Amino acid sequence: MSSSLVALQKRIQNAIWMPPLEGMPRGKAFACRLARIVLVLARDLESGELTLRAMSLVYTTLLSLVPLLALSFSVLKAFGVHNQIEPVLNRFLAPLGEKRDEITHRIIGFIEKLNVGVLGAVGLVLLLYTVVSLVQKIEGSFNHIWHVHQPRSMRERFSNYLSVLMIGPILVFSALAVTAGIATNALWQHLMAVQPVGELASWIGRTTPYLLVISAFTFIYMFVPNTKVRFFPALVGAVVGGVLWQSAGMLFALFVATSAGYSAIYSSFAILILFMIWLYLSWLILLAGAAVAFYRQHPEYLVARGGEPALSMRMRERLALTLMSMIARQHVYGGAALTLERFTQQLGVTMHAVDLVLDALCDSGLLVVSGEEPPGYLPARDLESVSVAQLLEAVRRAGEDPALTPNSLPVSMAVEMVLQKLEDATASAVGAVTLRDLAGAAQENAALTTPDAEAQRSAETAEKTKAIHGKPDA
Repeated sequence: MSSSLVALQKRIQNAIWMPPLEGMPRGKAFACRLARIVLVLARDLESGELTLRAMSLVYTTLLSLVPLLALSFSVLKAFGVHNQIEPVLNRFLAPLGEKRDEITHRIIGFIEKLNVGVLGAVGLVLLLYTVVSLVQKIEGSFNHIWHVHQPRSMRERFSNYLSVLMIGPILVFSALAVTAGIATNALWQHLMAVQPVGELASWIGRTTPYLLVISAFTFIYMFVPNTKVRFFPALVGAVVGGVLWQSAGMLFALFVATSAGYSAIYSSFAILILFMIWLYLSWLILLAGAAVAFYRQHPEYLVARGGEPALSMRMRERLALTLMSMIARQHVYGGAALTLERFTQQLGVTMHAVDLVLDALCDSGLLVVSGEEPPGYLPARDLESVSVAQLLEAVRRAGEDPALTPNSLPVSMAVEMVLQKLEDATASAVGAVTLRDLAGAAQENAALTTPDAEAQRSAETAEKTKAIHGKPDA
């Protein structure tokens, strides 16, 4: 029985991971891609990285919740819509059941008692830093999911984050106020009594919470990571995250309603524990939706094995030659500088592998990064002055520890002679080939793969075949 289960599991895995999606029927390809995303997401949750980051965000949220709401309260008070904070907070805590009112009143009480005027300049700066640190922690979690190693600068964090924290509450609560005003309008109430307008309005009322959550998640997925996130992948992740969040809220409300024993065990701490559990679930669902958006935008990470792929030395050399030829071709024959995302899309290689080689070429002084957003890669030296042998040597030297270099490793004379012959053979074989030659070869290869060139080659092949075999007998 165990061998049969193992064989069945292996067949299922092969059916999911082995066949290429290109050329597959659309329905089958969609099902296969969906199965891969579910399996990879389950693997990420099992590894514990997402759960640990969700727990870290719960701790940061507890420290930053009151200052964050106090900042929003101050901004909204200036526009006269500060009374909308309590209904929104009450709606977020709806899964806590009857206990939501108590938590909401306590948080609002803390906010009203917070007097920014007595804090002074230093206290105000610390208050703002506490709020920004929450968004910084969120950005760090999203950057980890998107495999981004470069966070925003401190200046960008304060300018971008505070702009969103100042303007965001105004837009959100203004939209909620408009929605509430429409719902209480006499004309709207009259239309509600007319069928089928009433049924349509009822359906809109049931779907509006989902649409609002999905819209908020889409904005978060596109704005928070320090990389360019396309709209459709962000929307796919937001749909998954929004539906999960709304559904989890209903299930958690049922759990709270049927768990009266927690109050008997934890006494007054039961409210805090339930609040922390709901925060944890909310952050975990938000991060899971971000992971779905990432895998939708970068399907090259949908592989059977987890973790970043390890690059062998020959793969580094091959990838370095390919990247450099592409960059050289763009530089010589014109075109926008290629970005990391363009490389991953054209080569079908993970961002980690491409970024590793690009960093090595930048550190060796062969490439520079443009100041555009997103940054592109340009040659740092004249292409005629850099040989392929120098490029390969730069890749081999990448990551070399100054404390452990080839000169510091004692070897025998025979080994030294073999190593010297390898270097001489490389220099003799490709020492005369420059990066400019790679650009020309890349341009010829691109021309040979155009549709016109493909049609021309097909016509030439047909003519040659006809000339060799002649016309068939009538």
